[in-house]
Amino acid sequence: MIEVEIDANSGFCGGVIRAIRAAEEHLSEYGGRLYSLGAIVHNEEELARLEARGLVTVSAGCLPDLDRGPGEPLLIRAHGEPPEVYGRASSLGYSIIDCTCPVVLRLQKDIREAYARLGGRGRIVIFGKEGHPEVLGLVGQAGGDVLVVQDPEQAVELVGGGALRTDRDIELFSQTTMNPDGYASLCAYLRGSMKPGARLVVHDTICRQVASRHHDLAEFARGHDAVVFVSGKESSNGKVLFDLCLKENPRTVHVQSESDLRQGWFRSGDRVGVCGATSTPKWLLERVAAAIENLQ
Repeated sequence: MIEVEIDANSGFCGGVIRAIRAAEEHLSEYGGRLYSLGAIVHNEEELARLEARGLVTVSAGCLPDLDRGPGEPLLIRAHGEPPEVYGRASSLGYSIIDCTCPVVLRLQKDIREAYARLGGRGRIVIFGKEGHPEVLGLVGQAGGDVLVVQDPEQAVELVGGGALRTDRDIELFSQTTMNPDGYASLCAYLRGSMKPGARLVVHDTICRQVASRHHDLAEFARGHDAVVFVSGKESSNGKVLFDLCLKENPRTVHVQSESDLRQGWFRSGDRVGVCGATSTPKWLLERVAAAIENLQ
């Protein structure tokens, strides 16, 4: 007999819920299609569900060539976009449905203000994943004049090589979905590396919902014999949270859907925990849990 429990705190974050709800409401009211600038959520199963309703994922580069009518709606997902993307879309006649997460919007504003405040006399550093959609939007707030650092080890290399100067002011931000422990380590390293007269300003920009999930998920992983973590292969948050679970419980496996499950992962009497990323829908967690129960 296998006992299965779904983590009550897993599932979409508020920003993703808001974006998906906006897409569903638009498609319900107007039907047809709705262009989404980039994947609205990094989960293949949820994307397939929304695409069946008419959501079409597009890239910024193809905006001029898309089939469109006057005021064609264009959804900006929760990750946000750089200012120039808004300008380009508006100039092409698109009507923007802006679903940028409020937490990300506030972070974008803080970066713009820090960039103006530094006035070229220091550097903005973002703790985040290079090339991640949210990070691209953040970098664009300062015209690209930003240094992105993916982990504390990279910061050590950048300081040692002179690419990151610690004799000048630094304003430090984090992508909203990064690991709080990694951010704390980076902050500690930079504080100890700053030269006299140079100032380090640390901004608390990791989403509180995400930060609390790290602590709760670690406890959840430790409290089960085996853990099944559900997320899309492109989910940055999924990679971070899966690694967290694996660290706490070596019997953690990653699946994208119930079709990835294997009978040999489980033993009779196991208490199995099912959890996921901020981009994993509840309905998919429930489907995976039901499939595990049916393996018995």
